Formats: sequence, C-alpha cells, structure tokens
Amino acid sequence: MAWIDALFKRMVELGASDLHMTAGKQPSWRLHGEMTHVEECAVIKTDQMRQILMEITPPANKEQFAADNDTDFAYAIKGLARFRVNLFVDRSGPGAVFRQIPEEILTAEQLGLPKAVVEFCRLSKGLVLVTGPTGSGKSTTLAAMIDFINKTRAEHIITIEDPIEFVHKDNECLINQREVGNHTESFKRALRAALREDPDIVLVGEMRDLETIEIAIETAETGHLVFGTLHTTTAASTVDRIIDSFPADRQAQIRTMLSTSLKGVVAQTLCKKIGGGRIAAIEVLVVNSAISAIIREGKTHQIPSNMQMGGKLGMKMLNDSLLELVVKGLVEPEEAYLKSVDKQGLASNLKVSGIQIEGVEVEDLTMPGSSPAPAPAPPQPSAPLPVGGTPVPGQPGQQVAGAGYEVDPFEAYKQQKGR
Repeated sequence: MAWIDALFKRMVELGASDLHMTAGKQPSWRLHGEMTHVEECAVIKTDQMRQILMEITPPANKEQFAADNDTDFAYAIKGLARFRVNLFVDRSGPGAVFRQIPEEILTAEQLGLPKAVVEFCRLSKGLVLVTGPTGSGKSTTLAAMIDFINKTRAEHIITIEDPIEFVHKDNECLINQREVGNHTESFKRALRAALREDPDIVLVGEMRDLETIEIAIETAETGHLVFGTLHTTTAASTVDRIIDSFPADRQAQIRTMLSTSLKGVVAQTLCKKIGGGRIAAIEVLVVNSAISAIIREGKTHQIPSNMQMGGKLGMKMLNDSLLELVVKGLVEPEEAYLKSVDKQGLASNLKVSGIQIEGVEVEDLTMPGSSPAPAPAPPQPSAPLPVGGTPVPGQPGQQVAGAGYEVDPFEAYKQQKGR
C-alpha cells in the first residue's frame, strides 16, 4: 500500500473532487468546489514529495516526467476509486493534482440530464459535443451517455482517452477503451485507426488539434456516431471554435461538413449547490434544419436567438438553466451570476422573477445603437396667413387651404423628417 493511499481513502470519504499536492506546502482538497487544506497532513518537503509521487508512477511516466517535467496517467485502488493524475514541476519542486473518478458510473437519471441529451444517445450517426471549462463534469456526462447506450443498444463502442477515466464493463455493447500514450500514439492516430475497427460509436476524449477535429467530422460523415469534448463555454462558441481551427480557405468547406454532421452540443458548467455538493447547469443545442442552415451560411451569431425559440425540441440556454436552478432553491443567485456568460441577461431574468443579486445593477437592456423615440413637436399657435399667400403643407399650426383643420403636429414632424 502506497503512502498516498490513505489520503485517497480520506478523499473519497469526504467526497472531494481533487487532491492538490505542492512541495513545501500542506496538501489541499477541492471540496464542493472550494479549496481547503488537508488539516490532518503536515507540510510535505521537496524530497518527500518526489518519493511519494514516484511510488505510484508507472515506469514509462517516470521517464516522461524526467524528460518533460510533466506527465499524465491513471491510478486505481481496487474497491475504492480511480484517479486521473497529472504530475508537474513548479518553482517549489514536484507537485501533482489527482482527480477522483468514482468506480460507479452515475446514470443519466441520477445526473438529471435533460431529455434532449438522452435523445442524443439514440442517434445512429453524427457528431455530438460535450463542452465546458476544465472540471465542469464533461467526463461524467459522457460516461453516463455511454452507459445508457451500453444498456439499451447492441453496438461496438471505441473510446480514445488520455488517460482512461471511467471503466465501462460490457453489457449489451462491446466496448474497447484505448489510452493515449499506452495503447496508441495520439488521438488522431487512434481515431484514424478506429475507422478500420468496425465501430458504431466512437468517443474522443479530447479534440485537441485541427487534424483530430477533421477526422472526427469525417468519421461522423461516414455513418458513425461520434462523441467528443471541447473547452468552450457555449454552444455558439463551440461551432465558431471548430470552424476557426481551420485555415480561412477551408472554412467554407468545413461549415458545409459541420452543418450536416453536427447533431448537438451540450455545454455545461458546475455550480456550488446549496447545502453542499455541486450541480450542473446545462445548455443544449439541437441541430435542426434552421441551425444547419445558419452554420452553413456562417451566421453563427443567430444561433442563440434560434435556441430561444427551440424549447419544444429540448434546446435550452445556459441562463435559462441557471435561472431554473436558482428558482428551485438549488443554487444561490450570486453563484449563478458568477457562472453565467451573459451576466446582465441573467441579472435581468432574475429581477423579473423577483430575485435581486446584491451589489449588481441591472443595466437598461435596450438594443445597442437604438435611441428613444423623439417626443412629438408641441402644437404651435396658429399664425395668420399672409394675404394671397399659400400655406406650406405640413407646417404645424397653419391652416391648410380648403381642409378646414390644422395638421397634426406629430404627423407633420414625421413628414419633415422624411424629406
């Protein structure tokens, strides 16, 4: 038993998501989203830290760490949990971050995934992306989606990960899990090889570079269902990120390919839950014919407005999800505001619901560039007409020959502005 195993056991007991180890400092947990010291552990010196970390590091990763000063691998304690490990060197010496990966895969029902997200698991082909910042629960969501497929369909699934996080056991599906560095050289190499391995579904743990993104889109176009992840915060920015990854002379082609292959985007962020724990706020984009045309024509700025009208299809904006969590009493308004991308929009929606965020002023959300309508010109006293003179049509307060009434000042103002 390694020395650090005792810390891992305590980590699982507390429900901490991460363990941070830095030479010359006390270890820290990330507990319910907040950093806190491991009180029962003393400061760990540089030599001690190196010994602790090398005790659990595989030989190949030791070599990589010595050459590059960082490395990734997975560490498992049977019957307890798996841990995703990153070793690094900073100015204090060697350090590490350990992410807890529970042995039990949470189901879509346990996670409370929207119905539209579950429906993505019933697709036969296309590209589905789960996005969000680091530590937003992307891997947990994808694991639940693969688990749902594993229980409801008889397919061949290939996952390509760095490192392997959740371990799936064959249920109705045959599942092959490949780890970058151990079982394959890179994501792009494994993805290209997957086309010759008769898959129905391919999961790409991270779409890091242009070539991986391109092969993923091609794989989806050739009749496979592809799941992937990106570090983007909204559905619209996900589409832009993919297109902008390509040279300008290829972007029109990629827009066309993406418009037919992309089936959905799940953008999520984790919020601190009232009473402890964390909960995901989820934005869902379902690609219908209107969204497909928007992508093809390069009008991605129209995606949010189309999502607002797509509620019947299961589309949901991030602010709507955050508002829902606040109204249900699951998340504090301040926490939702912190996690929102469109903060003023959320503050305005909260205000309409009777919820005020302390210290936040809600701005006037008038459309940019618009100006208030001009006030109508006040009526002027009638002026006597010059003898033999002809009145000018539209002049306020003047008698119009033969009409028998004075021109309405507001109508006159509009006529003047139109000249």
